[in-house]
This record gives sequence, C-alpha cells and structure tokens, in this order.
Amino acid sequence: MQSQQSEIQRRVERFMKERILPQCAALHRQAQEATGEYRPALLDDLREQARAEGLWNLGLPELPEGAPGTRLSNLEFAPVAETLGWVHWAPEVFNCHAPDLPNMEMLQKLGTEAQKERWLKPMLEGKVASSFAMTEPDVASSDARNIACSITEDGDHFVITGRKWFVGNSNLRNWDYVVLIGVTDPDAPRTDQHSAVIVPTDAPGFEVVRQYNILGARRRWSPQAEVKLDRVRVPKTNLVGERGKGFAAAQVRLATARIHHCMRSIGAAEVALKLLIRRAETRNTFGKPVIERDKVREWIALSRIELNQARLLTLDSADQLDRLGDRGARRSISMIKYAVSESCFKVADRALQVFGGAGMMEDTPLADFLADMRAFRIYDGPSEIHLQTLARLEMQDRERDDTDWLGLLVDSR
Repeated sequence: MQSQQSEIQRRVERFMKERILPQCAALHRQAQEATGEYRPALLDDLREQARAEGLWNLGLPELPEGAPGTRLSNLEFAPVAETLGWVHWAPEVFNCHAPDLPNMEMLQKLGTEAQKERWLKPMLEGKVASSFAMTEPDVASSDARNIACSITEDGDHFVITGRKWFVGNSNLRNWDYVVLIGVTDPDAPRTDQHSAVIVPTDAPGFEVVRQYNILGARRRWSPQAEVKLDRVRVPKTNLVGERGKGFAAAQVRLATARIHHCMRSIGAAEVALKLLIRRAETRNTFGKPVIERDKVREWIALSRIELNQARLLTLDSADQLDRLGDRGARRSISMIKYAVSESCFKVADRALQVFGGAGMMEDTPLADFLADMRAFRIYDGPSEIHLQTLARLEMQDRERDDTDWLGLLVDSR
C-alpha cells in the first residue's frame, strides 16, 4: 500500500503543477468579471480529467464495492491533502472536498442501504453536491446542545422548522441535499435530544435566505449560505443513524473533516512561507535586502518549526483515526484543531507582513488565506472549546493514574 500511496502522491503533484496551477490566474480573472451566480466551467473540465486518470474519491478509505476511488487510509491520504492545499479549490477537482467528502463518510458508516443508493452513490460519481447544516444564527452554537432547529413527527414524516447558516455548496446547480442536525426529542437528556436528518434542497419550505463572504474573502463558486426551513417535510427514512444520536453522527464526519482541513491548511501555509521567502529575497529596505533582517529570518525559522510540529501532530491524529476510530482519536483531533489553526494563522500573518501593501490585495492568495485561517479558529468548534476538552481529558487521566510517586519529588523539599 505504501507504494500505491507514493504513486498517487506523485500523480497528484504532477496534476497540480501541470493542470491546476496554470489555471489559477484564469479562474481568478473570470471570478472577478462574473456577475450573479458563477460556476467556472474549467472546474468541471478538470474533474473529468482527474476521474479519467483514476484520481477520484481520494479521501475515502472504505468505498463500496465497484465505487471509483483509491481507498487510501486517513494516514495515507494526509500528505495528498497537504498537496491539495496549495490551491483552495483543488480538492473539488478530485471529489474529496468539504462538505461533500465528510457527508459521504457519514453515509458510508451510518446510512441505510436505501440511503446509500439514493444519496451516497450519486456523490461518489460526482453528480450531486451536498451540505452540512448544524450551526444556527440565533444561538451560541459553540455549545452544540443549544441547537434549536425543531424536528417534529407527523405520521411517517418529520416536519422541520428553523434557521441554519454556514451552509456550503448553496449555489451549485447540482446541490441536492443537506444533512441537518435538529431537535427530535426535547424532553430527553441534553446530549440525546438531537438527530441527523437528510433534507432535499428542493423540498417545499426550504429557502436560501442569503449568501455571504467570510471575512471579506470571496468564494464565488462555493459561497456560504443562511437557509430557512418552514415546516419542511421529509420521510422518517431520512434519519441518519440512531434517533437522539445526532452529535455522534456529526462526530463521524467531523473527525475526518478536521484532519483533512488541517492538512490542507498546512499545504497552504507552506505556499505562504515560500512566498514570504521569495518576496524577502527580492525587496530592499533602507539599503538592505529584507531577507537579511533578523526579524524576517526569525519568522522563517519559527514558521518552519511550527509547520513541522503541526504536520507531525496531524499525521499522528490520522493514524489514530485509522486505528482507534473517531472516539479514540478525539483528544488528538482537538490538539490539531488548535495547533494547526494557530500555527497556520501565524505563518499567513508573517507572509502578509513581508508582502506589505501587495499582500492585502487580490494579487496574491495571502489575504484569502489569512481570512481562512482566522475563520478556522472558529470553524469545527472554537479553539477555546477544544482547549477545554483537552484540559478535561488530562484531568480525567490524572484521576485514573497511579501518581502517588509524585509526592516523592516535592514532599521532601
């Protein structure tokens, strides 16, 4: 399998350099000139090329029999995901982008055979797009137990009412469904009140209220949206996993999504560091090359240390997810969610500072990347929540450990 991973890694890098990177300027120009909804045709062309070359569904280890894909483990896919991070839209070319890939992961593990046939199979073929709808504008979603979207029963249907935001893929012509987390059992314990339900985007009462930018960063072909659900009816067969276990269902997709997000971010940060060095080599200030400034060299060194640390932590998390599952890797994934978002933000900030005014404009990817990394400290759970989780797990370990010997180190002093 290692030889297969190396071969796929090599082919993906070649595809990135020969097919994707040369298209970046054209796509950026088209996006600036476009009005209204925009979906670049070159993305669809590149997707067809990638699939024809067998570079498809790269991040799904457990594909159904006969489904196209590489079946790389999370650990094997992690370096590939880093390469895809060079260009923020590249993962879509290989059908391994969020939110679709994590939704496919969820349906593979929790979906019924009927759900897999109706909702998963078209995604594996790249024919439809999906979304994940969990957070809400009216509550503090950092505490997921606050999620209030109502899912009530009416015969053999669920009736859904509420609002969701940060819903991706909302302007794609093949946007097919949303996996939504809402309250089915309000009288149950708070951790057992929520369920995951598939909601078709063409269901009566499902409405896109608005689409918006994130910190000013423009994603014309994949914007975020706020949606409103007004008594939307879906059959009870659209329940994903067990009723009242919506958070457990969400965790199935979030574990994979966080690892992929981290590796892509590291890949983008590596690009930012390279840009920082090249810029510093070609600029002079006050009679001296910028690259010779002590502070700039310190930034370069710190960036290398932080990125290598972040990469090793993330690879360890991917290995734990493969071996132990999402619950076994929980602590490690909280660690990378904090560590990667912090380190990559610092690298992006340093690179932008070296670029000066040019870094704040659209001539480089740095402004968008800085916005992405600032948002990453909120996405997938705010950094503060992950730190609380880590502290709680460490304290639980302290209670279980035989640490009476610690007194030998301090009591006699």
